[in-house]
Amino acid sequence: MPQEYRLILKYADQPGYTSDLDCYLRHGGYEVLRKSLALPPKVLSDGRNISAQEQIRDEVMKSGLRGRGGAGFSCGLKWSFVDRKSGKPIYLICNADESEPGTFKDKQILYKDPHQLLEGMIISCFANDVHLAYLYIRGEFVEGARILNRALAEARAKNFLGKSILGRGYDLEIYVHRGAGAYICGEETGLIESLEGKRAYPRIKPPYFPAVLGLYLCPTIVNNVETLCAVKHIVAMGGAEFAKLGTPNNTGTRIVSISGHVKKPGYYEVEVGKATLGELINDPAFGGGLRDGRKLKAVIPGGSSAKVFKAGEKFKLKRKAPDGQMTTVEVDLLDLPYDFDTIQQAGSMSGSGAIIVMDDTTDIAEALDNIAEFYAHESCGQCTPCREGSLWMAKALHRLTHGHGRQQDADYLLHIAKNIQGRTICAFGEACAWPVLSFVNKFKDEFEAKGAADERRRSGSSGAGPTHEMKIAASPLT
Repeated sequence: MPQEYRLILKYADQPGYTSDLDCYLRHGGYEVLRKSLALPPKVLSDGRNISAQEQIRDEVMKSGLRGRGGAGFSCGLKWSFVDRKSGKPIYLICNADESEPGTFKDKQILYKDPHQLLEGMIISCFANDVHLAYLYIRGEFVEGARILNRALAEARAKNFLGKSILGRGYDLEIYVHRGAGAYICGEETGLIESLEGKRAYPRIKPPYFPAVLGLYLCPTIVNNVETLCAVKHIVAMGGAEFAKLGTPNNTGTRIVSISGHVKKPGYYEVEVGKATLGELINDPAFGGGLRDGRKLKAVIPGGSSAKVFKAGEKFKLKRKAPDGQMTTVEVDLLDLPYDFDTIQQAGSMSGSGAIIVMDDTTDIAEALDNIAEFYAHESCGQCTPCREGSLWMAKALHRLTHGHGRQQDADYLLHIAKNIQGRTICAFGEACAWPVLSFVNKFKDEFEAKGAADERRRSGSSGAGPTHEMKIAASPLT
């Protein structure tokens, strides 16, 4: 049976482990930073010299580390895109916004082991010739910001930050920047705009790829909290050893947030792809199964913006046969290995690693109404399809859950959602459209039944002719 594999969270929940520097040092803290700064240049067989920075970047590339913030893009590849020839300063930003509903993994690191994050950031900055970095933290993490600022002060006092770190001639400063609680700031270019003191309107890519034109139009790296922590362990064990954890193309460990109708909601660190979705939900080592007497109805596998899975679904997935040939196999929902590629093949995404479980007591329309209301509130308003469409969907779902629904509301919701996805500057359009598309398509009978019941109730009580309330409910703009 699968078990937790605690790498990043190895010490975080141990009795007596605290967030202060002394405790971190007693557990081997900043030793990997010392090793990184002391790396001598490597001479290759062709006579070329490889600097310490290039060696670290090569190890991250070899590790196969993928971003843990949502997109799952290769960290090493992202670093390789950085424009190192422009002469401009290179910046690094740690995205600690963690605003995806259902996600609460980065918070554990920020509150319980902040120096691990700082060590990972400093090593990443050294590897990329960064001398100024920012920790962009979610506005609601008030205590987290205080903990990080204290950790930064402790690190400066011990010369892990500042001028000539550990006497090695490398200078670096890191500052905490608190956001204002906007979901859109989880998008890297929206975050950059906010960090510059502007409204968080995501930028158009191209030309504003952060690796070339990021913060202050300089080359910029934006990485997630968990991703930067993993860098420390990659340098410690080597990229090849890190790649042995997890599964091919889905290497290392991953912290998963499990919430909803399970007996043991919480956060769990596992090797990527070594546990199935069903094991994460039902195994006593993880979610512990559904509440007594309940049956599974639906699962959101990667935070509220991911497409929902319906209980009992089966998926046609491509797999490599023993002879090396690709073949198609049928896999049950609960047998899906929880990794980036498998969940994507099944039609959703593992996103930020947030699994939301819904049992048979769930009113699907109400669940979607809650999600849609969130996205309507969080739209930055820059793109018309998203600004208007997210509000229309929220209004349609509000009336459907408050006795004013129509049978055609299901098709109406699908029509709006299809006209949002792919038509916005950033991925927020997909974030608000995909839940609607998947919920309505997979539970369409429930949406139509609810709308039809409302229509019957109103027609039976109103007598001849539509009421003013019905006319309002039928309006496409409400």
